[in-house]
Amino acid sequence: MRPEPTAARRGPRPSPRGDRGARPSRPDRDLSRPLPPGLSWGALAAFATALTLGLLLDVLPWWLAAWYGAASLVAFAAYGIDKAAARRDASRMPEQTLHLIDVAGGWPGALVAQQLFRHKTRKRTFRRAFWLTVVVNLALAAGLVALLGSPDLVAGGVTDRLGG
Repeated sequence: MRPEPTAARRGPRPSPRGDRGARPSRPDRDLSRPLPPGLSWGALAAFATALTLGLLLDVLPWWLAAWYGAASLVAFAAYGIDKAAARRDASRMPEQTLHLIDVAGGWPGALVAQQLFRHKTRKRTFRRAFWLTVVVNLALAAGLVALLGSPDLVAGGVTDRLGG
């Protein structure tokens, strides 16, 4: 009996999508190995924990969590639509649009979509810009929380006008 050939001796595997999914090699692509999924899920878990604690301790206004939830749904849908378009070789959503949604608070939904759809996880420049939007968004949120919690502004100030 002959032993089963190893992967090195089998030769190239056919594409699971058949010939229609075969794309020519593009040397100008900025691809790299994706980050470990645990890093993304860990960042998301840390954010969700902080958001939940902030709500339970009444440090964050309810509408901030609602904003993140709504923006995350929009981001998840946008990434899903873009992934479907990429599979069909159809017109794609501009990366700037995805980043705008991310910085507007949709980055948690974008992170979930990236992991579930395996979309936008290998392009180095996109990943760098994405994580920059996460940092900018968190800095803006922290600034907003600091502003809303400032003792000089609380009594009759910003929080009373916003219903906080």
